[in-house]
Amino acid sequence: MLLKSDIPQDALDFIEFVNKSPSPFHATHEASVLLKAAGFKEIKERDSWNNGVLEQNGKYYFTRNGSSIVAFIVGGKYQPGNGFSMVGAHTDSPCLKIKPVSKKEKSGYLEVGVQLYGGGIWHTWFDRDLSIAGRVLVSHEDGTFKHTLVKIDRPLLRIPTLAIHLDRSTNDGFQFNKETQLAPVLATATKAALSGSDATDGVEADATHHPLLIRILAEEMNVGPDQIRDFELALYDTQASTIGGACNEFIFSPRLDNLEMSFCSIQALIRSKDVENDTNIRLVALFDNEEIGSQTAHGADSNLLPVTLQRLANTQLMNVSASSTAFEEAMHKSLLISADMAHAVHPNYSDKHEENHRPQMHKGTVIKVNANQRYATTAMTSLVLKELAKKHSIPIQEFVVRNDSSCGSTIGPMLSAKLGLRTVDIGNPQLSMHSIREVGGTDDVKHGINLLQVFFEEFAELEARIQVD
Repeated sequence: MLLKSDIPQDALDFIEFVNKSPSPFHATHEASVLLKAAGFKEIKERDSWNNGVLEQNGKYYFTRNGSSIVAFIVGGKYQPGNGFSMVGAHTDSPCLKIKPVSKKEKSGYLEVGVQLYGGGIWHTWFDRDLSIAGRVLVSHEDGTFKHTLVKIDRPLLRIPTLAIHLDRSTNDGFQFNKETQLAPVLATATKAALSGSDATDGVEADATHHPLLIRILAEEMNVGPDQIRDFELALYDTQASTIGGACNEFIFSPRLDNLEMSFCSIQALIRSKDVENDTNIRLVALFDNEEIGSQTAHGADSNLLPVTLQRLANTQLMNVSASSTAFEEAMHKSLLISADMAHAVHPNYSDKHEENHRPQMHKGTVIKVNANQRYATTAMTSLVLKELAKKHSIPIQEFVVRNDSSCGSTIGPMLSAKLGLRTVDIGNPQLSMHSIREVGGTDDVKHGINLLQVFFEEFAELEARIQVD
């Protein structure tokens, strides 16, 4: 019988990370906690990075919107115009977000209106023990407004299914209206009225949310209900991520897509060695809003990465000034790994995979290829990872979709086109992508970290030997 000690520590560490990260705001915060503990210094986009702020061998990070984060290490031999060894991932996952006016009451129940975020498998949200998490904007006595992270750690909401006795066709194909039948129940109106918990005392009379909901938030944050001015809150499943399977080989978890690759990216950067001899800048960017197209101020299609790379390429280090073309030079010496989870072959639907490209758990990170460039991988960019994996005996796999199947995409193609940047798309294999509960392999967390770590450590040297222009 396998004991807990047989479970890879990286898988256990990831579970702790994902359980603390029910929203992109929490994921960004938890990433910053890991970085701070590893000696990374926080900087601000609004400040100058010149005049000695950045140094060779220095470790830095900054956040944008509290939901995206960029961390980087300046190589000990880096000079302006040298390349960037980069990994990009995303902090968001499909979920239900609370509407600006969420107050609903039907048939004696208090309900909370929600919006669909991303392409979730929404029927998996029925009959789950749900709660809320995100950020709340709070007013303070000094006139300032600050955002506070909140995570209600108890089941608060439920989207109940209709009993089969009232709909005998349920097992023939579960159909529901996403506007009228996907509303979570908060409380019964009778119980809320008798307890006085939904009274408007202390809450603005024209409240757009149930006073009961506002009171719960205020109590959790230890503030007055009238101090809550606005929020960005999403529902999450209170069932924690856990190890499963007869051999302790699975991770049963929400938000594997894409917190697993976010975790692997941050850990690989933190663990990477031989910084003092690196001529590159090692960088990780975790973006918000990938699941809805990335076209936000803090998404991958924003100026977040381009502006960051321009600033770094043009920053004076020591007594060395950057040339006027340092940024353009750097882009042609750089590589981006777009790290987003991949589809493992499903035992009950194996015909959905192309017969020669069926990734399996525990057999390594997947290189994703698409002839129509839904993934940004090319022969040259996949060569980099294949050479590194071969040298260090790290397992990797390859994936293409069937010709009669649609293909998803990632942040890879948009960043590759925006920056003229060589890019490769990868991801660890998983099942049930976009379900409220997904399935991954315990060994694959370590595989992902190892692959990204050797990329950070050795890409600059390998790139110098690749003669492709």
